[in-house]
Amino acid sequence: MRIGFLFNHDQIHQVSHSLPIAMALAESAADTQILITTTSVRIATEIIRQIGPDPSTSITLVGLELKSKSSILVAGLLGKLLPATKLLIYRDNLDFFRSLDALIVTERTSLILKTSYGLETPILILSDHGAGDRAIGFGPSTARFDHILAAGRKISDRLIGEAGVRPERLTITGYPKFDTCSTRPRSSPFGSDPKPVVLYNPHVSPHLSSWYSQGRAVLDFFLDSPHYNLIFAPHIMMFQRRAVVTIDKLRLGLPGGLHPKYASNPNIHVDLGSPALTDMTYTNMADIYLGDVSSQVYEFLRNPRPCVFLNVHGVKHRADPNYAHWQSGPVIASAADLGSALEKARAEHDTSYRAIQQSLFDYTFDLTDTPSSVRAARTILQLLGLGAASSTAPGLALDA
Repeated sequence: MRIGFLFNHDQIHQVSHSLPIAMALAESAADTQILITTTSVRIATEIIRQIGPDPSTSITLVGLELKSKSSILVAGLLGKLLPATKLLIYRDNLDFFRSLDALIVTERTSLILKTSYGLETPILILSDHGAGDRAIGFGPSTARFDHILAAGRKISDRLIGEAGVRPERLTITGYPKFDTCSTRPRSSPFGSDPKPVVLYNPHVSPHLSSWYSQGRAVLDFFLDSPHYNLIFAPHIMMFQRRAVVTIDKLRLGLPGGLHPKYASNPNIHVDLGSPALTDMTYTNMADIYLGDVSSQVYEFLRNPRPCVFLNVHGVKHRADPNYAHWQSGPVIASAADLGSALEKARAEHDTSYRAIQQSLFDYTFDLTDTPSSVRAARTILQLLGLGAASSTAPGLALDA
């Protein structure tokens, strides 16, 4: 039995959402070959960092590349603006994908295997990257997956109610990223400075992000701040290209450059590309979350703490499920209101926001004593018709 895990992106932020499942399968599932497929050296390096230099003998690392001259030409012409390589990889490696019994992916782009190339095998399983509220996560295309591994009831309810996913094609298995991202705090970039640490985590999508219109004003607020330190940790794709193009709503954004005064200031720690942006280092470390629509806020809420949100697009967010996380703290329209909002978030956290945050977290994530990655691995084996007899260890026994 050949089970593939595909990591087809320019950056590493999706790795932790399904790699723990591959590792759980490799540890306990007999008669299976786990193929972890990557499309860049950067992602392969991150996978080796997480699983170690000596993976299980059932794990095979496979690098997928563009094979046709036309694909290489198109990627070279458009790659600086659009994710051309990411899309062309599928066409150039169809024989490999056909050789799999199951393929676990972290984003909807992989549906191209079904919609454009008509592949009936492998079965296509979604283990989504994040568990946020954005509408794009609950679009009708999601119903085309053969199966979905959902983080909790929120994802299940919205996919069934809004995307038309059939209930039998969805299993709640928890959040595998929590299995490998430690909650133990790491050393602060600010040393022993006692000031509260604010994490500013703007999203990359121009029509949703606070960065393009207010980001530098946010950073200016924290320059030489006597009250706070700031970790600036935007979406890892923010500065990947000169321009950001989104497809859910066709928009183009220009992230621009970052003045060296920010990174050189002792009050501000700037990280634009390290693994710490994706492994919960900063969401575990910070005292206050400042953002817009990133699903990382839910990872932050694993330990409820004050939050502030920037509504720079004038969204009517009340009672909108796509902005449910904005119930977790004050919502402001401008960086000019940051001072009062941060004070309010801290002063009213226990009385007004903590219970809401806990409720949102519990609705989003279904966590049990069994690791989420093991629950997901069990589900995959069941979908492939492999019962308890196929497991060499009780950890993946389907009747456990």
